[in-house]
Parts: sequence; C-alpha cells; structure tokens
Amino acid sequence: MNKNLFYCFFLFLPLEKLITMKKILSVILTPVYLLFFGILLVVFHPIQMVTNWIWGYPVRKKVVDVLNFGLLYGLWILGTKITFRGFEKIPHDRPIIIVSNHQSTIDIPAIVVGFRKNHPKFISKIELGKGIPSVSYNLRHGGSVLIDRKNRSQSVKDILKLGKHIEATNYAASIFPEGTRTKDGTLKTFQPAGVASLIRTAPSALIVPFAIDGNYEIMKNGYFPMNIGCHLKLTALDPIEPKGLDVNEMTLRIENMIKKELGLD
Repeated sequence: MNKNLFYCFFLFLPLEKLITMKKILSVILTPVYLLFFGILLVVFHPIQMVTNWIWGYPVRKKVVDVLNFGLLYGLWILGTKITFRGFEKIPHDRPIIIVSNHQSTIDIPAIVVGFRKNHPKFISKIELGKGIPSVSYNLRHGGSVLIDRKNRSQSVKDILKLGKHIEATNYAASIFPEGTRTKDGTLKTFQPAGVASLIRTAPSALIVPFAIDGNYEIMKNGYFPMNIGCHLKLTALDPIEPKGLDVNEMTLRIENMIKKELGLD
C-alpha cells in the first residue's frame, strides 16, 4: 500500500468513522503482514543454510540483511512510517556497543538494517536458538551469543567472548539492558552488568545509545490486531567514549538519553 495514499485516505474521515475504519483495516491487514513475515522466515532459512555452506559468512550476511529489510519494511503493509536518524555519526572502523531500549520483536530487524555496515551481533536468550526459522539459524551461525539466564557464570563468559569478537573484527554488539521488552511503553531500569562485560573485552569499543520509538504502539494489542498507521522512529543518539567513565554512571546516562528521546523524562 502506498504510504501517502494511506495517510490521505484517513485525513478527511470523521473521528468516529476513522476509529472504526482503522479497527477494521487492522483486522484485515494484520494477517497479511504476519503471513508475509512468516513466509520470509521460512523462505530465507534454506537460503541462509546454502549460502553459509558454499560461500560462508560474507554472502550469508548479505542474505540476512535482505531478510531483515523485508521483515522491517513489510510494516508498510500496516501503513507504518519508518524513519532512521543519526546514523551519520556511526563509525565503521572500530567496534561499537549498541545500547537500546526494547519494545518488541521487530526491534531486531530495525537494528540489523540500521547498523548493517557494523555487522551487529546479539545477546539473546538460549530458547531462541532453536525452533524459529531463519532467526534461530542466524543466532547460532551469525556470531551472536545465546545465554542461559539461569547460568549466570556461563552467561558472563559468553558475553566476554562476544566482546573479544567485536574487538577483533570491528563489528557491533547489541544489548538490551532492560532485560526484557516493555509491555506498557515505559522504560525499565537499565542494568550495567552486560555493558560492563562487553567493555571489559572490547576496550576500544564506542557506545552508541539507540532509541526505538513506535514498535510498542504497533504491538500494543499483541500480534492481533496490530495497530496501523504508526510512526516508527529509530534514532542513533550521540556516541559515548567509555574510556575513563564509571559504567554505572554511564549506563544511567544512556538510560536518560533514551528516555528523553522517547519523551519520557
């Protein structure tokens, strides 16, 4: 659906009809988007496997980028407007640590697309390492780490390993210091432990606060029906040089930066 036509269509409707029409369209368009989302995951799973087997990481990474473009911009089906800002500030010649708020599962494609030149890797719970087409395979073979939250010592070791990896490759590590995604749009307290572990083994990394605004609105009702006509704003805030900074104070600073960007301060 053409986004401009989508917004113009609603512009001249009375409020009551607008609300009713949006509800009807959300019920109609949500299954279309979810079907599109699911087809992409299923189709790209064997493509990832084949490209990884024949050509290895570089080609498989391009396949993953295309997949995530589709997953993210498929939101146009729901009339979602998507805006990336601030990425001109991001260097590509040193490791970075992306510290982001967490609103929904769509946060992942947003990070992959926005930071694709930095090869973002994720810290994910171990349960996601199996059973999900494309996603599980990418987590297992793309350089991300799968942590068992019940095994704290092993989780720390895995995060330290990821830090070493991005330090050696100038890649990016993405972390959600809230721990879990928000259910009500508020920002949970950022925990510094994961950031501290990454900095420990990636001492030359630059910290990039990343504000995700709008995914919560899309998923406010869960997966059905998804809200239509939302504006997804994805903003890379001013990078922070962590050398010489207290990690606890820096994490609080990042939390406040993102809170301000979201209009929650």
